[in-house]
Amino acid sequence: MDNTNNLSESVIFAKGEKAPEAFAKYFIGTNYLKMLVPPNSPLKCPIGNVTFEPGCRNNWHKHPGGQILLVTGGRGWYQEEGKPARELLPGDVVEILPNVKHWHGAAADSWFVHLAIEANASAGPAEWLEPVTDEEYNKLK
Repeated sequence: MDNTNNLSESVIFAKGEKAPEAFAKYFIGTNYLKMLVPPNSPLKCPIGNVTFEPGCRNNWHKHPGGQILLVTGGRGWYQEEGKPARELLPGDVVEILPNVKHWHGAAADSWFVHLAIEANASAGPAEWLEPVTDEEYNKLK
C-alpha cells in the first residue's frame, strides 16, 4: 500500500506537535516536531522527528556542525545552494557538511517525514536564512 500522500501520522516515531513559533517561522507551510533526543542531552547530538505537510519546506539554512537526515516516510526534496534539488524517499540518507547552505521539505503532493540529526551541536545553532521562493519550489516535480 502506498502511503506517500497520506502520512498525516508519522510511520515510525510520533508526529509530535505543531512546531513552536520560534521554529515554525523558518518554514513555509505546517510542520510538526517531536524531539527524540533533546538539545540539552549530555550526548550533545539532538535528534528530531520532523513531519512536513504537503508543500511545506524550510528556509535556506546552515548548520555549523553539519546535519544528517534519515528519511522515514513520504516524498520530499533536498537542495544545496548552486546544485540541483534531489528527490528524497524513505530510506534515503543525506549527509550535510558543516556550513553548507541548503533546504529540505515535502513534495507539493506528499507528506514527508525525516529524522534530523544535528552533528557536532556544540559548534552552534543553525543559521536561518531567506525562504525558498515559490518560483524555486514550483520548478520541482
